[in-house]
Amino acid sequence: MQKVFFRWGKLRLMKLAFPTFLFNTNFYNLPKTIFYFLLIIGISLALTYDRKQPKPNIIFILTDDHRWDALGYSGNPVIKTPNMDDLARNGLYFKNAFASTPICAASRASLLTGLYERTHNYTFGRPNLKNEYLLKSYPYLLRKAGYRTGFVGKFGVKVNEGMVDTLFDWHKLTYLPYWKELNGTRKHLVDINGDHAVDFIKSSQGQPFCLSLSFWSPHAEDDKKEQYFWPENVDSLYIHDKIPLPITGDSGFFNALPDFLKTTMNRQRWYWRFDTPEKYQQMVKGYYRMISGVDLVIGRLRNSLKELGLEKNTVIIFAGDNGYFLGERGYADKWLMHETSIRTPMILFDPRMTRAKQKRTVTEMVLNLDITATILDLVNAEIPKDYHGTSLMAFYKQKPSPWRKSVFLEHRLEGNPLLLKTDAYRDDTWKFIRYDDHPDFFELYNHKEDPYEITNLASNIFYANQIKHYKSMCDSIVGKLMEVRVN
Repeated sequence: MQKVFFRWGKLRLMKLAFPTFLFNTNFYNLPKTIFYFLLIIGISLALTYDRKQPKPNIIFILTDDHRWDALGYSGNPVIKTPNMDDLARNGLYFKNAFASTPICAASRASLLTGLYERTHNYTFGRPNLKNEYLLKSYPYLLRKAGYRTGFVGKFGVKVNEGMVDTLFDWHKLTYLPYWKELNGTRKHLVDINGDHAVDFIKSSQGQPFCLSLSFWSPHAEDDKKEQYFWPENVDSLYIHDKIPLPITGDSGFFNALPDFLKTTMNRQRWYWRFDTPEKYQQMVKGYYRMISGVDLVIGRLRNSLKELGLEKNTVIIFAGDNGYFLGERGYADKWLMHETSIRTPMILFDPRMTRAKQKRTVTEMVLNLDITATILDLVNAEIPKDYHGTSLMAFYKQKPSPWRKSVFLEHRLEGNPLLLKTDAYRDDTWKFIRYDDHPDFFELYNHKEDPYEITNLASNIFYANQIKHYKSMCDSIVGKLMEVRVN
């Protein structure tokens, strides 16, 4: 038995502990005392190798109301986002990323907790997000794992007193309006957030950090005649561009909708922004300029990482909190379950990975919920078993198996008749939508053949069994999400 172990040990030592060039062809003839000495050293090196690797820094960048195709890399021919495009080009770009709930409050609670809205039970008009969920959130668990956690910008979630300090070592929460007077100087909020982000990174030298940088842009200031406010350094962008009208923006499409879909807040805000061709051009260009303003700050942030020598060990995750209607279906804003409302940009850039593992477009469906698990996975922290998302690090394995073939989506805000409570189920081919207060009306789209969701097939008797199937799937998922809610 001792001989077998001795021979096995030499093989392992050769393969794992030391480069083979250090040994001559007489390695198998080493005296036992020298062999055991080298084996102990080799095993020690192997066991401590991972611990000696520097822990990655993480910057999670979140934009507000940023639809998936408001990004140059997505194929948008007008918008200028060179820094976002560079992250997408050199990292993993998720072409089919979705917000589990298309509204900022619930989406941001889901990003913190890794849970669907029906489980964490937080949105506008609800009690504070419960501590039980926050004590499993990514900033809390990272802080326990020795990370310095920071937050800059729009928090967007109401929590109990003292909880922000529990989650973050350092935070600078900011609020609208976009233009501020600081020490007698007029400054845009996007640049103020950029200043805070750089300050946090510089103050984190010597300790691994996770910075959550949450921009307000390109969210509109809804209570003003002008909706979009951008920094002056993007004033000249898009002046001579003509923004194409959306395919479903024709009035005939809106007029064919059922009455209850004609009186939503989506339509109300359409009048604020898009009810004339001139206003449409003005507003969409303003929306694009706000995104370009964020893009410039991202460039500044990456330059700071290079100056500090941190760029090769800092993972950047970029996403939007929900999608956005820009006139499609006669609508503005989000809340509903159509593609423009639920799809967001999402990028994972890990500079530690080889080129072969980066520079890829991922077509599988991913969720905002996956970001929470990904952040914990990046630092080898245990991912809570009750998380609803899955780590995106699986895609660095080229072909993650198994990966989801469908997503469930929801919007549960109560007490506002202009915002509809609705669910959706989307798989590789079909999108099913239902509404709580209109249980006899459904939407069914073949999004492979009908990507703009023009033809609702739900009333076609040929698809009756599919409607029944998707209703059952939604009911089953809802039941499971409600079972684990903390009362």
